[in-house]
Amino acid sequence: MTVARGVATITLDREARLNALTFEIYRELAETFEQLDLHDEVRAIVITGRGRGFCSGGDQDDIIKHLLGKSTPELLAFTRATGRLIRAMRACKRPIVGAINGVAVGAGGVIACACDLRIAAANATFGFIFPQVGLCGADMGITYLLPRLVGLTHASELLFFGEKIDAARALAIGLVNRVVPDGAAAVAMAQEWAAKLAAGPAFAHAMTKQMLESEHAMSLADAIEAEAQAQALCMQHPDFAEAHEAFKAKRPRRFLGAPGDE
Repeated sequence: MTVARGVATITLDREARLNALTFEIYRELAETFEQLDLHDEVRAIVITGRGRGFCSGGDQDDIIKHLLGKSTPELLAFTRATGRLIRAMRACKRPIVGAINGVAVGAGGVIACACDLRIAAANATFGFIFPQVGLCGADMGITYLLPRLVGLTHASELLFFGEKIDAARALAIGLVNRVVPDGAAAVAMAQEWAAKLAAGPAFAHAMTKQMLESEHAMSLADAIEAEAQAQALCMQHPDFAEAHEAFKAKRPRRFLGAPGDE
């Protein structure tokens, strides 16, 4: 991981294995996202993969073969550990931009969906291939995340069939925000978006992410009340006054803690 001007960049780095996950990588990623909230200098996050793949899911040799024959408690401990990563990503107060530079299948597809924003290379592919290995489509929170991104109809098709889709299809159904020519362009745009977020009001961005996450299960009345309270808190933050002062002075806004303010 690197940190520059408020942006932490996480690069999955098992290029020869299309950045497949191991037990240790699951744990390290979860701990990383849990710890990033403790670092005020980190205001936005980019996650991508090295080489041709974003993430090809759990490694067949380092994970899958070791799960065969395990007891139910042992398997449950593993599935809870993988879910910990997604929970950490969604609980992280920093906006996360995924640069999907290549294949994103299985757990890799779930990680992509757990990002707040997704930039895909034109050659990227997505697939929730759990049925192809005899598992249900519900894994690591994907049946919570995916219908919120693409709707129940598209999510059902993807999770029942487990077939891969290309970047153009992903864009058409709302799975990604943008499609760019290649992986390098995806990383570049993700960095650009993250830098823009890092320069913005960090407290307000954290509140936006929290509201997007928590209002899903609320009634409209409860959501309106939650937003009223959230916005009242934001109005007490120095960034609100700074935005007004900058407008009156016709100068750029300088939000608290943003890069360049030190």
